Amino acid sequence: MSTVQQSIAWFETLGRHDVPRVGGKNASLGEMVQTLAAGGIRVPPGFATTSDAYWSYVAANALRERMTSFLAQWEAGKATLAETGEAIRNIFLKGDWPADIETAIRAAYRELSKRAGVDEVEVAVRSSATAEDLPDASFAGQQETFLNIKGETALIDACRRCYASLFTDRAISYRKTKGFDHMKVALSIGVQQMVRSDIGGSGVMFSIDTETGFDKVVLINAAWGLGENVVQGTVDPDEYQVFKPLLDNKALSPIIEKKKGAKDIKMIYAVGDKPTRNVPTSKAERAAWVLSDPEIVELARWAATIEQHYGCPMDMEWARDGNTGDMYIVQARPETVQARRDVGIFKSYTIHNKGKLLTKGLSIGDAIASGQVCLIETAKDIEKFVDGSILVTQTTDPDWVPIMKRAAAIVTDHGGRTSHAAIVSRELGLPAVVGTGNATEILHTGQDVTISCAEGDEGFIYQDIADFSVEELDVTDLPETKTKVMLNLANPGSAFRWWRLPADGIGLARMEFVVSNAIRVHPMALVHFDTLKDEKAKAEIAALTAGYDNKPDYFVDKLALGLGRLAAAVYPKPVIVRMSDFKTNEYAGLVGGAEFEPAEENPMIGFRGASRYYSPRYRNGFALECQAIKRLRDEMGFTNVIVMIPFCRSVGEADKVLGVMAENGLRRGENGLQVYVMCEIPSNVILAAKFADRFDGFSIGSNDLTQLTLGVDRDSGELADLFDEQDEAVKWMIEKVISEANKAGAKIGLCGQAPSDHPEFAEFLVECGIDSMSVSPDSFIAVKQIVAEAEKTKTDRG
Repeated sequence: MSTVQQSIAWFETLGRHDVPRVGGKNASLGEMVQTLAAGGIRVPPGFATTSDAYWSYVAANALRERMTSFLAQWEAGKATLAETGEAIRNIFLKGDWPADIETAIRAAYRELSKRAGVDEVEVAVRSSATAEDLPDASFAGQQETFLNIKGETALIDACRRCYASLFTDRAISYRKTKGFDHMKVALSIGVQQMVRSDIGGSGVMFSIDTETGFDKVVLINAAWGLGENVVQGTVDPDEYQVFKPLLDNKALSPIIEKKKGAKDIKMIYAVGDKPTRNVPTSKAERAAWVLSDPEIVELARWAATIEQHYGCPMDMEWARDGNTGDMYIVQARPETVQARRDVGIFKSYTIHNKGKLLTKGLSIGDAIASGQVCLIETAKDIEKFVDGSILVTQTTDPDWVPIMKRAAAIVTDHGGRTSHAAIVSRELGLPAVVGTGNATEILHTGQDVTISCAEGDEGFIYQDIADFSVEELDVTDLPETKTKVMLNLANPGSAFRWWRLPADGIGLARMEFVVSNAIRVHPMALVHFDTLKDEKAKAEIAALTAGYDNKPDYFVDKLALGLGRLAAAVYPKPVIVRMSDFKTNEYAGLVGGAEFEPAEENPMIGFRGASRYYSPRYRNGFALECQAIKRLRDEMGFTNVIVMIPFCRSVGEADKVLGVMAENGLRRGENGLQVYVMCEIPSNVILAAKFADRFDGFSIGSNDLTQLTLGVDRDSGELADLFDEQDEAVKWMIEKVISEANKAGAKIGLCGQAPSDHPEFAEFLVECGIDSMSVSPDSFIAVKQIVAEAEKTKTDRG
């Protein structure tokens, strides 16, 4: 093989086995070009220089001895890391190319330009480090990338700078930490045709949830312009999540999360010494989604295909060409943090007595940390960092890693879940809150704060040192039970935290949480937006629904997405979604709600539940709930969702509600739709057989059933001693309805805390023959064990 052939390799000739020659990054690009292009996955064409070319450059310029000498002085403490890095980079930058290798690079560039149909094609010049005896070393993020390089002379210079970047301070420090021999690490240069994402969009995606390790979703971050801003975390990107198991069905669009980022800057092409520059985005760009729904789904399908090919979760960079609209994968590498995590044992953090909320952003990890703030605004002040404090800054890049390792937690103004700060925090096992927007303005050095990433997708910074507890949960050896043990979940943002629990589904998903937290607007205020009298509420609704021409669509969209995350967390196991059960005073508290709610002396037994659904006062609002469920099941594909009707007082009322649901496309039995009813009123027990004719199952709401059986207001402190779910009368009711449901062949479960608070109550339910119990996630393991013991006792008794 000639020297020229040894120094250059086109992507289409490379595969995974070529890591020692061209590094992980370039080998992966070649692997995708060779094996995945036929499946429709586009990768920009290009070529790589080999490790042989690097060593030829080192030898031609007699660099080895000088590199070794500089490194030895650093190791001996005679030179600083910064002095050593600068010295070695300088000798690389002053080096001359071996004539044959320079000729080969120039010839390959001309060929790439010819293939692109232009005289001088713009290229990305990427570094791909490798080691002959360490083929699995990725060296991710340690070397430089140069974008929008045009012309042979500029390319040759960029390649020289790539070689020099093998000795950035952070790269030297990284190899030292990992125990790699500097003189056995080579560098391959990837020269790849640029995608015109400077006038399109770009970003990063993972084939796994980066925070919880939930392996059934694709996470996509997207921003306008070139992708470097997303990678470095200098822009707050859009965030999308897609459910992988439903992607094979081309008729479905299983997008379960869409969050709009600020996207206040974008990186575009420039001229002169700096080939790229950042400019502000327009108001229209900030208000728009970077990706359409079909583009989101297409990228997710690519991610799933790439993951399947490599056999492990993947971290990918993508770009969309602004001229053609075509999308491309420009990098792919294995995800390394969640893939190494022990799936059998995980920690659950709970915060207590938290102080005033100071700011919030995206949560990275699921832990909590307290300590003093150390605010560092620019990299030149890094040496001022105090070990063990909470690092607060605008954004981070690889130069910050040495102090990030010494922090208790990290907070940034900018960045998404795929930013540098987020990725490094995960690798270090540190809680981080990124994309706060204002942390460097709100917080100050020396301030006591608590960082909480244990409350879902949002991360919170609280004033002062809060109390928190940590529980280690081991799900590796839980007993099997005939009685299903399910979860009560309401917050879509925290649903994925519990995916490792071997639950039998979600027994109670409260729609009200999504309405009050994600939607915030009374549905009837959206239906009658044009005639609202409250101008303040009208202005707030207009701001919340920006981008929705038809205001009710906002309710349907947000509700379907929120419930979709819950449905995804346990798919294909059942998720029982209770239709809205706000009381009138709670509904009135929603934006615009006061105009549509009557004043009631006792809302607890007033205009709530089923009675609202067919009433002219709320019927159009209930129609929006039905539309969201229909989208969830028919368009997104979550047919594991079961609908449950709360507070249904009579069989006549049941018939009315089922009729209204059918009018809105939710017909019991159609597309496998099951409809349950809450059993929380004595009439539900007394007429259980008739309710069983109309519904597929019951869910016992023990709080309301106790309240209405004993005539005790469950919120009354004066009567607290009388409120007892284990009262003989309440237990009679429960035993009776379980018996009637079993006779009718209807499913029956109980959702509430009683089984976890009182083991004997769980035993009673098992004895009665209940099908399922639904409890809070932190009670799941204890209840599962109690149920197993109760089933064993029942069997032993014969």
